[in-house]
Amino acid sequence: MYAYNQQPQRRNSANLYVVPERPRVSYAHRIPQKQVRKVKKQRFNLLAYLIRLSVISSLFLIFALIVFPTSFRNLIKNVIFPYDIKLNTEMSRGMAYKNMNDIGGADLYSITNPISNYLSNDLFLNRMLVTPTEQKTHSEVTTMYHTAEMTALKGQIQNLMTQYPKIYPAIYVWEYENGKYLNINADEQFSAASIIKLPVLVRMFKSIEANQITIYDEMVLTDYYKASGSGNLQYMRTGSKYSLDALAKTMIQDSDNSATNMIMSKIGGMDDINIGLRDWGISKTYVRTWLPDLTGTNKTTASDLAKILYNLDNPGFLNINSREYIIDYMSHVKNNKLIAAGLGEGALFIHKTGDIGKMLGDAGIVFAPNGKKYIIVILANRPYNAPQGKDFIVKASNLIYKSIVGK
Repeated sequence: MYAYNQQPQRRNSANLYVVPERPRVSYAHRIPQKQVRKVKKQRFNLLAYLIRLSVISSLFLIFALIVFPTSFRNLIKNVIFPYDIKLNTEMSRGMAYKNMNDIGGADLYSITNPISNYLSNDLFLNRMLVTPTEQKTHSEVTTMYHTAEMTALKGQIQNLMTQYPKIYPAIYVWEYENGKYLNINADEQFSAASIIKLPVLVRMFKSIEANQITIYDEMVLTDYYKASGSGNLQYMRTGSKYSLDALAKTMIQDSDNSATNMIMSKIGGMDDINIGLRDWGISKTYVRTWLPDLTGTNKTTASDLAKILYNLDNPGFLNINSREYIIDYMSHVKNNKLIAAGLGEGALFIHKTGDIGKMLGDAGIVFAPNGKKYIIVILANRPYNAPQGKDFIVKASNLIYKSIVGK
């Protein structure tokens, strides 16, 4: 029996069995033919190549000549070689050098440190969404209500200004009892000088209330924090420890610049102060320079300072412990030669002064013996260290006190 599809064997002439050849089958019809792609040889585009080369070269040059040197000077060198930084003679050793030379209407520091021009970390993809002039009012912060302007007092102050033609003042007064006010250039920006320590103090206590720090936290005094100008902390032994309570006290009462730099560093630096100001709806006050700021790059207005002073009494803004500390510090300011010198006998004054030679100022709250209470801020641009600035502030303070208190 034959297997399936098997043919019987046949014999050839030699009587030998021959296996029949298997038929050859072609499978070529089952294999699809490969399609041949025609590849066009691209021509070399010299113009496109040159354009790409010029763009890449330009980007490289910008990075090599501008971005890298600026980053090295402002960041890398500050970290690796902190004592080799070129320092302004008006700044302490270790403080970052700010080059304020104008470049096309903007300064180099503003370009390389854009956050310093803004008063909040309102960021999206690392880009600021708001400018310093835009207000973002925090729900806890309140604003003084205004009724009528004290026109008679304003006329007296303007007459006084004619006697001091070289003094350009900003004055804001607000009376608690009936909301009457006085506004002379109060919304114009002035150099803040040491009055900037007032928002630094408030921001410190806001951080304490947020449980980020405590009043008992200690900091070590290093050469990095030591700053020239007012205050004796710059002469203290390096390595000494101070509580935030002690630093805040000397910052306000002695106007100590080193203590201010330590506090600002503790709560997050200049940016943190600006964030707080922005959050409080303070639109024209900001910090751009570690103290001493003898060039006056830190700015404020009389009305902004008055708003901060007004909210010291606001229980929705500061708790009672914070308010007690702040009032205690501001009640013992040692410089009583400005607004305080024009007040009547028995008046109490909590305040903060500032002086950078070209600007002299004082800001605080007056408590008169008869129960009258008012906010007063006087900033005065003057010829460098001119005594007329002090004389003007004292006389203006006296006119305001007599007008409101009646004595």
